[in-house]
Amino acid sequence: MMDLGIDLVPVEKRKSKPADVLSVAFGTVFTDHMFSMNYSNGKWKNPMIGAFQSLSLSPAALVLHYGQGVFEGLKAYRRGERVFLFRPDKNIERLNLSAERMVMPTLDNDFALQSLKKLIHIERDWVPQVPGSSLYIRPTLIGVEPKLGVRPSTEYLYYVILSPVGPYFKEGFNPVSIMIADRHVRAAQGGIGTAKTMGNYAAGLLAGTEANRAGYSQVLWLDAHERKYLEEVGTMNIFVMFDDEIATPPLGGTILSGITRDSVLQIASDWGLNVKERRISIDEVMSGLKDGKVKEIFGCGTAAIIAPIGTLHYKDTPYTVGAGGIGPTTQKFYDEIVGIQSGEREDPYGWVIEV
Repeated sequence: MMDLGIDLVPVEKRKSKPADVLSVAFGTVFTDHMFSMNYSNGKWKNPMIGAFQSLSLSPAALVLHYGQGVFEGLKAYRRGERVFLFRPDKNIERLNLSAERMVMPTLDNDFALQSLKKLIHIERDWVPQVPGSSLYIRPTLIGVEPKLGVRPSTEYLYYVILSPVGPYFKEGFNPVSIMIADRHVRAAQGGIGTAKTMGNYAAGLLAGTEANRAGYSQVLWLDAHERKYLEEVGTMNIFVMFDDEIATPPLGGTILSGITRDSVLQIASDWGLNVKERRISIDEVMSGLKDGKVKEIFGCGTAAIIAPIGTLHYKDTPYTVGAGGIGPTTQKFYDEIVGIQSGEREDPYGWVIEV
């Protein structure tokens, strides 16, 4: 295993931490240190924890032209003096799967986890105490070879930056309004929908901007082939609570394998809920909202954790989900997952790692 270099910022030159993290816009404040290492000649080298700083890239760097980049998102949580990570091994596994799909070198899982834990330990004072807050972690891998031409890079940069955050949505843990995208699509079969890569998010910007302008928080994507079946909601996986089951779309090649999604599935099964991974048509959802068979809908992901959906806007018509508030099952999932993440509830799955 490589030796990890550490070059700490002098204490007197470190940044002031936000006085009220809940009022800080998500992902706009960053800690004093970051991790980085380079790949060339077929191997990783120069792993270093040093000052958070701007990157120096050639204007010809392949990532800037052909989008060969992948990233992850996870969080560190605090309970008193103790700091926890939630299933970081799964994030590293998923980053490597994304890298393989984008023809990029993978990371050594153990070294990636140990270097991440060391970075969090150094920056542990940045992990906020306030309920609803956390330290957001963004590992990123990009192709940096300075050469124009559509092919995989031979040189790469991997880095990890940290950002203290409050709730992802400005509404906090409150029902959000969602516009169903019936003109734009996010991903198609055979594409890169299962990889957490930059192009997937760029593809969603237009529909997301249109939704925001119309007063909605996010978009609900339908499948690219028939424009009929639910896929993801914004950057989250989606669950629909019917009167007799809780369902989520299957991972069929276009949907990101969410770690929070997997956690919800395991918890729901242990609670004895009738949970299914199956195709869910928008017509089934609209019909269920009208006749009361659809009780609750929520999105889930690292940034938002659980996001209750209060309104769906489809073909110029708004539909209220349930009573428009936070459903009892949605609330129960939120309380359970946040409780496990923060160390306030028992973790029977071994998901939490203390730093």
